[in-house]
Amino acid sequence: MSLFSRIEKLINGKAPKSKDDAKQRLKFLLIHDQVDLSPGQLEMMKNEIMDVISKYVEVDRDAVDFKLNKEDGHIALVSWVPVKRVTDRAEVATAG
Repeated sequence: MSLFSRIEKLINGKAPKSKDDAKQRLKFLLIHDQVDLSPGQLEMMKNEIMDVISKYVEVDRDAVDFKLNKEDGHIALVSWVPVKRVTDRAEVATAG
C-alpha cells in the first residue's frame, strides 16, 4: 500500500478504490500542505468532531467520511456522517 493510500485510509477510514483516485490523493496532499495540519492532527480533529456529534445522534462510524476540499480559493472540511438515530440526550435537550 502506498504512502498516499495509507494517509487516505487514516483520514477517511478506507483505502482508495481505483487508479483515478491518484488525482484525488495528489489534490488532497496539496490542500493538506496549505492547511498545515499533519495526518495525525486531522485524525484527532475527526475524532473530536465525531465525539461531539455522537452526544446527540448515533452515527455509523464505519461510513463516516471527512475530506478537505478547495473551491474558489477556499479550503473546506467536508463530511459525510450517516445518522442512525437521535440519542436520548438530544431528545432531553430539545424538551427542556
